[in-house]
Amino acid sequence: MKKQKQNNNKNKKKISIIIILLILIILILGSIFLLFKTTNNNEEQEENEITYTELIKKMDNGEVEKIEMTVGSSAIKVKLKDIEEEKSSIIPNTQTFVELLQENVRNGKEIVFEQKKPSVILRIADTLFSLLPTILIIILFVLVIKMQGLGDKGKIYGGEENNETGVTFEDVAGLDEEKGELIEIVDFLKYPKKFQDMGAKIPRGILLCGKPGTGKTLIAKAIAGEAGVPFISMSGSEFIEMFAGLGASRVRKLFEKAKKISPCIVFIDEIDAIGARRNGGSGGDSENNQTLNQLLVEMDGFETNETVIVLAATNRIEMLDKALLRPGRFDRQINIAAPDLNGREEILKIHAKDKKLAPNVNLKEIAGDTAGFTGAELSNILNEAAILATRNQHKEIQMQDIDEAVKKVTVGLEKHTRIISDKDKKLTAYHEAGHAIVSKFLPTQQDVKEVSIIPRGVAGGYTMYKTNEDKYYISKTEMEEKLVALLGGRAAEKIALDDISTGASNDIQVATEIAKDMVTVYGMSDKLGPLFLKTNDPYEMQIFGENMEDIVGIETKKLIDEAYRKAQDIITHNMDKLEAVATRLLEKEIISAEEFETFFQN
Repeated sequence: MKKQKQNNNKNKKKISIIIILLILIILILGSIFLLFKTTNNNEEQEENEITYTELIKKMDNGEVEKIEMTVGSSAIKVKLKDIEEEKSSIIPNTQTFVELLQENVRNGKEIVFEQKKPSVILRIADTLFSLLPTILIIILFVLVIKMQGLGDKGKIYGGEENNETGVTFEDVAGLDEEKGELIEIVDFLKYPKKFQDMGAKIPRGILLCGKPGTGKTLIAKAIAGEAGVPFISMSGSEFIEMFAGLGASRVRKLFEKAKKISPCIVFIDEIDAIGARRNGGSGGDSENNQTLNQLLVEMDGFETNETVIVLAATNRIEMLDKALLRPGRFDRQINIAAPDLNGREEILKIHAKDKKLAPNVNLKEIAGDTAGFTGAELSNILNEAAILATRNQHKEIQMQDIDEAVKKVTVGLEKHTRIISDKDKKLTAYHEAGHAIVSKFLPTQQDVKEVSIIPRGVAGGYTMYKTNEDKYYISKTEMEEKLVALLGGRAAEKIALDDISTGASNDIQVATEIAKDMVTVYGMSDKLGPLFLKTNDPYEMQIFGENMEDIVGIETKKLIDEAYRKAQDIITHNMDKLEAVATRLLEKEIISAEEFETFFQN
């Protein structure tokens, strides 16, 4: 029902645009036709034209046989005696010329005078041509009104209003605690009087925070669906326009509509587009400030009997103006985090309902291999798996299709056709074998799932790890060993081939960022201690002492150097295993987790 209504609205908009374009085309073609006709007439008139003075003389001399005149026109056609071709002339005053003609007839001159009615088509075209500028201005004005949303105050442009969102809490998985917190909002919307009798005030605003894809919009729709109330949705960017005052105007109209149809939910996605911290700027910043001020005023203007709840979503809560976050506006802030293991399994079950899964598909195993994935990413994986299964002509989605989809999403598309020299293939084999072997001897690092030298995306090869558990905190030891694992590929290149390549550039970048965060964010430097030093302002860092930037650099380098030394030690003591794994990679290109473990069984 909702999609049908949206499609009908889209079709109406398309028809309106087509009609406007057709009118413009007709007007332009008509103008060209009239201009062409007028030009041709002017050229003909120049060849057969007779001046008004000469026409009067010829009338007085009795040389004029016939005169044709069109009603309402100053142009006439003249037929002279003894001349076949008609002449044309322009008379300055129609009434005066007719009186002069009548006088000539009374004086015995034989002149035939005919008056014709103008053509209907020409009359219409002439009228349209004269009204063309006015019509164009009106059409442009209407288009501007539609674009800026200044038309019907009861309509939310770019948003949606529907009593049935088609989403309930059953469609939301992995957010059990969040649903428990929001269920009372449903009760507020369903039974407002019960809370009002108790003296409880309905919360005015709820801010949903979390990284993209965690389900903020979905849970907002589910609240409206559970309560069975209208859901008005707009994006923060839809309030921002090039004309001054339009953003504030849209905010007013949005809340006017909400109050008329209450109880309802107003959902503003990406609220940081209009709710960013105010400043004293001008131009676009001033317009944004006006829009935010209007939003604050509207949220303060709710009456106690108006059951309107404002939900907003943002990925960057630190950017929001503090006035938005005070009690009485966005009373509650709910963090929508990435789902845990059980949550991912439940999300996969929801998205797998309309898909044909083979019996060997284990959703719990997939959930275990996708730690840190959001609901949107999990949905994308199953969709990619369905596409791969169709392409491979499978009757059902196989586990291998899902594994390939995970690799495609996380690492990139497999490049079988890329031509790689034997030298580069050998270097890649030792590099990836180095990562895998170093990780094997680091207690805190994850088990190897697969090692491959088949190019994917921009990578020449990859080493995938099993995600055995969800991590909420990472210890210093884990981070130090992560640095060692990242530098294992470079260490293997140096020791086995006595050379280094650009293939380790991404590993080095990631390792440097981790080491820098250990020093400046997590306070894991023995020399600096627990200080937060991550800032773009050099003067702010100097309050802790002189040359702090140099000290941070030295501490970061110390971590990297120590990790590289440990990686080289592990490779040096396990050269036989490095050679064996690299040789097998050159033979088979891919080594599974089970096969990789066989190298360590002796």
